[in-house]
Amino acid sequence: MGAPFDFSYVLSFLPKLLSTLGVTMLIVAGSLLVGIVVGFLVALPRLYRIPVLNAFSKVYISFFRGTPILIQLFLFYYGLPEMLKLVHIDMSRAPVMVFVILTYGLHTGAFMSEMIRASVTAVDRGQVEAAYAMGMKGHQAFLRIVLPQAIAIAVPVFSNMVIALLKDTSLAFTLGLMEMTGKAQTLGNITQHFIEAYLALAIIYLVISFTLEKLLLRAERILMRHEVPESAARKRFRMQKKWSYRRIIAGIRPEKGGAEL
Repeated sequence: MGAPFDFSYVLSFLPKLLSTLGVTMLIVAGSLLVGIVVGFLVALPRLYRIPVLNAFSKVYISFFRGTPILIQLFLFYYGLPEMLKLVHIDMSRAPVMVFVILTYGLHTGAFMSEMIRASVTAVDRGQVEAAYAMGMKGHQAFLRIVLPQAIAIAVPVFSNMVIALLKDTSLAFTLGLMEMTGKAQTLGNITQHFIEAYLALAIIYLVISFTLEKLLLRAERILMRHEVPESAARKRFRMQKKWSYRRIIAGIRPEKGGAEL
């Protein structure tokens, strides 16, 4: 059992935990960079249905989405150096941060690839065909028509992914990396005030997650500013549809083939 609860420890732990915030944000930034690159490369075979690469992409996505991130950390940290020894590459002295960012990046890339694929396929195909009819080439239609809309569609999913990645970094301390969770555990062991340490940690995660959510929501609104409000568009559509139905019903007569009620 730990020491009796004392809120003053929460206040004293906050600056000590914030001193390791840079390590946590480095993991998030590095993992997102790797994840975006890998996700794009994995999404391409699925979008263009390239036979062999498409099957490889499905296996990759299934593995990283179907296994816990903690198991993946252990597999890469302990297993990858042993596998590379077979080709005479020594990674036994590589920093732990390398394995952490690599694992989180590949894990994020599996989800990122599905996000990219779903966002691109959500764009109306008719717009692409109209771009071709105007003389645009494939890459021009993608960059000018598909990509801006796909990014706007992907922002809400990307926001959830970033926040989830931020919280998942709390498992990096299992490999001995001193990030915020590892620091909180160390402070708890030293002072025996575990509740205060983890409460301070929870406050920091909550503030960062809330800030990221608001920033990404702002970005989503900026990207979607050209869209017609869905409620207004649907309202006009319902009015036009209702008026069309009235005209059709009014025009039905028995002599025109209508059934007399």
